[in-house]
Amino acid sequence: MGKGGKPDGGDGFEEASRDGCEQENMAAWLLGVNTLKIQPFKLPNLGPRDVLIRLKAVGICGSDVHLFKNMRCADFVVKEPMVIGHECAGFVEEVGSEVKHLVPGDRVALEPGINCKRCELCKQGRYNLCPEMKFFGSPPTHGCLANQVVHPGDLCFKLPDNVSLEEGAMCEPLSVGVHACRRASVGPETNVLVMGAGPIGLVTLLAARAFEAPRIVVADVNDHFLSVAKALGAHEIVKVSTNIEEVAEEVAKIKEAMGTRVDVSFDCAGFNKTMATALSATGSGGKVCLVGMGLRELTLPLTSAAAREVDVIGLFRYKNTWPLCLELLRSSKVDVKPLITHRFGFSQKEVEKAFETSAGGGNAIKVMFNL
Repeated sequence: MGKGGKPDGGDGFEEASRDGCEQENMAAWLLGVNTLKIQPFKLPNLGPRDVLIRLKAVGICGSDVHLFKNMRCADFVVKEPMVIGHECAGFVEEVGSEVKHLVPGDRVALEPGINCKRCELCKQGRYNLCPEMKFFGSPPTHGCLANQVVHPGDLCFKLPDNVSLEEGAMCEPLSVGVHACRRASVGPETNVLVMGAGPIGLVTLLAARAFEAPRIVVADVNDHFLSVAKALGAHEIVKVSTNIEEVAEEVAKIKEAMGTRVDVSFDCAGFNKTMATALSATGSGGKVCLVGMGLRELTLPLTSAAAREVDVIGLFRYKNTWPLCLELLRSSKVDVKPLITHRFGFSQKEVEKAFETSAGGGNAIKVMFNL
């Protein structure tokens, strides 16, 4: 479908392939660097608490691109062929005997991580940190860029009538922004700086607006993404560079744009310069949340930040965010539709083109498959 290729009637593609025909399940397998191939994908048997989902909307995340280009993302290394993808929504086709909240035909968004429910972190409610987590598309767990998947029913969330399947798939990246705002306690008295206007920076901006941050400044090196941030509700935007020597000058520009103290900064890029800028721009007693992970290791000016009691907060995925994300979408407090810039079908040629588009930079924000 390519850029601007919209499904007929908005969500008309939702009705496709629901005629009950038995077809072999196919998925996009990562076979090597820059090598994806659509091949058969055998599903496990449906357990009593599981749901069979026919997927209709799957987004490409930056981590998918990292795997595609490098066969690894941070410490997660692809050692054998695997199905990728983790941002998804679709139709319920079959439910296990113990699943009572869903029926065939329901439209659902899927939370992609399956935690053990037994470890201390899970019992404490911090299940996103579970050491036994099985997360769609994170090696060695297969992902969801497929016709069908089997998934636990309690991780499948019914979509409100006015929320599309594409928006349902966008609950995954939006969850990162929501979890970041929760971790940093963003609220009506919290002035927010967002470093980075890529997909995660933009959903963090949207989440901060929904959490009623009174003033939000977004900084980035890219004029186009800054213009998108402005259109999505940033109060001010600041063009920055990649030169670490310009941190002090750019911090002054950010403070001027904010017009008051920066209470919370979100580094949605994860580079030495973006984190150094966030630490320096944040007011004494404020918080800096590291959301993006551009580098595996960072060298940071922590001493001066520590002397000002600036708290550094880590972030890993999310927890208990889908109900809130769906409510934000239902109530129109958040609109993720402008972030979907490119759409593709599910053929070998279009899968290759979609990943080339997502990996190639340019003006792509969110690339979405319509299956």
